[in-house]
Order: sequence, then structure tokens, then C-alpha cells
Amino acid sequence: MEETYLLNVEGVKKKILHGGQGELPKLQDGSKFTFHFQTLKDDFERTVIDDSREAGMPMEIIVGKMFKLEIWETLLSSMRIGEVAEFWCDAIHTGMYALVSRGMRRIAEGRDPLEGQKHRCGMGNMFDYHSTGYDDLDELQRTPQPLIFIMELFRVRGMAGMVPEREQLAQAAQLLLLAQVEDPSAYKRDTWAMSKEEKLAAVPVLHSEGNRLVLRREFAQAAAKYQEAVICLRNLQAKEKPWEDGWLKLENLVTPLVLNYCQCQLELGEYYEVLEHTTELLQKHNDNAKAYFKRAKAHAAVWNEREAREDFQRVAHLDPSMAAAVKKELKQLGERMRKKHVEDRKRYQGLFQSSQGV
Repeated sequence: MEETYLLNVEGVKKKILHGGQGELPKLQDGSKFTFHFQTLKDDFERTVIDDSREAGMPMEIIVGKMFKLEIWETLLSSMRIGEVAEFWCDAIHTGMYALVSRGMRRIAEGRDPLEGQKHRCGMGNMFDYHSTGYDDLDELQRTPQPLIFIMELFRVRGMAGMVPEREQLAQAAQLLLLAQVEDPSAYKRDTWAMSKEEKLAAVPVLHSEGNRLVLRREFAQAAAKYQEAVICLRNLQAKEKPWEDGWLKLENLVTPLVLNYCQCQLELGEYYEVLEHTTELLQKHNDNAKAYFKRAKAHAAVWNEREAREDFQRVAHLDPSMAAAVKKELKQLGERMRKKHVEDRKRYQGLFQSSQGV
């Protein structure tokens, strides 16, 4: 079941990836959620920021103990046992994520999550840090942005007793080393839940499915397949050192998938989407003639004549075998621009005559 809908909370969207069982849990202060989560950026690659599965153990938070990222309690409260859901949260809910993630990462590293922290409110502590110690979290701290949380809820239990203030963040984020957790419900594994080997195996399958859908002219569905394959590879690439052999091998797999995705977007008329992704690709690979060609077509479609001509000329220079295709595109561009100029003149003349008639 895949259904996107708004929770009764401003700036939150929920999509159920796998339905849970029973009724919504009845919660009270002290109830404990046990769950896996993944945090993603809301970008094309859905860049992974944190993933509890990397440590192999689920997480827990306790209701009513003022967990610093309050929206998580709301999200988990909307889930049934065994449910897997994806939540899009606007920046109004994610401003504290860098601080929370910093604490969780320190715990996973066996360090004190509150090391160096003054006894102040969470927001005050945020401004005390010149750096969280993690480059990606520093970026989030400087520029709060929408985030995507994928959560799989295993268990909700009542829990009596108070938790000392200093332990709240640690207990909210700790890995449950001795947890007796049920096996995850059976469901079609989404990209976020795949192992490295599964992601590598999924890429050629997704690529092939995308190609098959293109032949059927189902471009939106094909684009989704290519994008999912890119996400698999980007997740793997994040664990490699940029521009070293492992990273480059994955990048060579990413590039044709992004180009295929852009071709689908051209067919769908999503020209600014094409401009964004081809430009990003060319920042890394400025000799890719196919990327210039697709960007040129997108520029032409949105009447950026100068940029289109420049890109088409780069294509002919980089790949002489595409010269004939470039010549055809430039001819069509010239004809479209002349037609547009004639129509614009007629329109302006009509407006001028109307104003004189008044």
C-alpha cells in the first residue's frame, strides 16, 4: 500500500511503505518506542544522513521525556506496530536535528553525548557550538532544511519511573544492545533497508526496468526506476573517498542513469529539472557531450537561446559524431526563435495600437 497524505500537523507528509497491524498504540508518559530510522536529505539522490541499521540495532525514545526532536514523537504516534512509513518534514520541524544527531553519533562511537555541553536549553547549546564535529551536520545547522525520515516501528511498551535529565538524550538515542526485538515484518525491501550487496544487485535490475518502461513510453515510471538506482549508488558512494577507485567505479555507473533520468524529464517537459541535474553532472564531468546535449535541449525549450547555442557548440567540439544532430537542433532552434520574435512583435504592435485607440 502506498498512500501519501498529510498528518494533522503543519509541514508534515506521510507515506506508508508497509502497513502495520492492529490499532494505533495507546500512549502515556513513559511509553517507549522501539524502531529503526533513516534520515535523508530532500534532494534528488535522497542523500543519507543517518541510518540506525548501519549499527545493526534499533533505537528507542520515551514518550513525555522531552526528546529534543519533538516531531519524532508525533510521527511515531501515528504508526501501528510493524508499520514502515516515510515522513517528509519541513524545516520548521528539523532545526534541532543537527544537535540530536550529534548526540546519537557520539553514543554510537562510545562517547558522552553531552560532552562539553553547558546546562542550557537545546537551542542555546546549538549556538554554543562552532562545529558539531561532523561536516554534514554543520551544514544542516547553518541551513535548516526539510528532511525525510523513514521509520519502522517494532514495539511500543509502557515504562514506569523517571529518567534523570542527563540520561534523556542518551536513552532516547542509545543502541539497544540487549533488546529482544521481533523480526521486521515481511515486505518488499525499499532501498533504505538494503545491504551493500543488495544495492549493487538492484542497480542493473532497476536500470533494465527503466529501459523497458522507456520503450513503452512510460517516462514518469522509468524516471523513478533510474532515480532509485542512483540512490542505491549514491548511498554506497558516500562510504568511499571521493575520486578514489571505489568512488569512481560507482560514479561511472551513476552517470548513464542520471542521463537516462534527464531524458525522461525532457520527454515529460520538466526542463528545469533537466537543467539542474545536467549542470550538477557537468560540474564533475565537464567533458560529457551527452550531458551538454540534454542541457542544450532544455535551454532551448525554455527560450534560453544563448545558453542553448553555447551548449550545442560544446557538444560538436567534444563529440564530432554528434555534429549532424547538433546542426539539426540548431536549425530547429533558429526557426523557433524567429517564429517567437514574429509573434512577439505582433503582440506588442497590438498592444501599442490598442493603447493609441484609447
